[in-house]
Amino acid sequence: MNEYTKQAEKFIKDVNAKVTIEYVEYGKHFDDDKEERNIYRITIKRNGKSFTFKFGDSINNTQNGEEPSVYDVLACVQKYDCGTFENFCSEFGYDTDSRKAEKTYKAVCREFKGINRVFGDVLEQLQEIA
Repeated sequence: MNEYTKQAEKFIKDVNAKVTIEYVEYGKHFDDDKEERNIYRITIKRNGKSFTFKFGDSINNTQNGEEPSVYDVLACVQKYDCGTFENFCSEFGYDTDSRKAEKTYKAVCREFKGINRVFGDVLEQLQEIA
């Protein structure tokens, strides 16, 4: 187990959270995926709150028959407030006239809202997992 995985698992233990990783399907996760990947349902529970979302694993993990680790999940979730749509587009190079950009923005904001609901009081600690 590498140091990143140890850090993520220690965080989950220290904040008394539980992460469940369930395989859903093999397919294209993102709209512009060229390759298929394993897709999982992730459920994070803590202090009577939970957040469930779909997670498209890395192509590397999929090709090597590996499941995502707690680190893989925590490193990828949105841990920072998205700000305005205009700021989001500017930060990540999207066109503000793009429907795809708007869809992505809304999805990222939903993810942050769920993560913040579960980990809001320890968000700074979670942000250290990158």
